[in-house]
Amino acid sequence: MFRIGNGYDIHRLVEGRKCVLGGIEIPFEKGLLGHSDADVLIHAIMDAMLGALSLGDIGKHFPPSDEKYKDISSLKLLKEVKTLIKEKSYNIGNIDTVIQAEKPKLLKYIPMMRKVLSNELDVDQDQISIKATTMEGLGEIGKENAIASYATVLLKKIH
Repeated sequence: MFRIGNGYDIHRLVEGRKCVLGGIEIPFEKGLLGHSDADVLIHAIMDAMLGALSLGDIGKHFPPSDEKYKDISSLKLLKEVKTLIKEKSYNIGNIDTVIQAEKPKLLKYIPMMRKVLSNELDVDQDQISIKATTMEGLGEIGKENAIASYATVLLKKIH
């Protein structure tokens, strides 16, 4: 049996924060504003994984009102979501993602993101697709005020 989930996340870019995407720090003069490290890529992946099994969203599992998640690495949260998926007897088939960002340019960081995510999720790198696109100057992302990410995850039942 297969289950498919979709996830989305967006965070504002601000000065004085690190820019963390896919579990790695991207050198940039702005970072993503959020209660955790605000890694929009990992947040979208987690929401897709949780959604595939009707387990709610990351806000339900890791509420921003809870101080224990303040500035936490999204990789730690991803590990917890992976455990929930395993407890439901599912494995990851593949993950397909898109990051929307005018800046920073992400192409050279994608291989590192795939490596980090494959290690954290115990899957092959070829099971993780990460693409980056701009908004051609449109909207808050296009004005370099935010970064967003979409994710689709295929989960397969462990027999």
